[in-house]
Amino acid sequence: MSRDYEPVPGQWYENVEEEESFRVLSVDEDSERLEIEYLDGDIEEMDLEAWREMDLERIEEPEGWSESDDEETEDDDDWDEEDEEDEDDDDFDDDEDEVDDERDEY
Repeated sequence: MSRDYEPVPGQWYENVEEEESFRVLSVDEDSERLEIEYLDGDIEEMDLEAWREMDLERIEEPEGWSESDDEETEDDDDWDEEDEEDEDDDDFDDDEDEVDDERDEY
């Protein structure tokens, strides 16, 4: 039996015919397109018409799937880069101070 579900970002679904699980990443109602991510990490864009043709079931988040682990890793990397940039900025400021001191000597 087919059910008509509206795509909800973050919700997991199973395409019953293909036996594939995926979650909705985003929905753009203006362009009538949505983006989904399969368990293996593949991302696909489709239109709402194709969505409505699928035989879908809502499912719970698959065991072992954790979106938050990926986000934390990215955040940690960003933090390290920002920290390094700040250190570089400090070095530049120190160089300016030395130049100013040299000018004062003359």
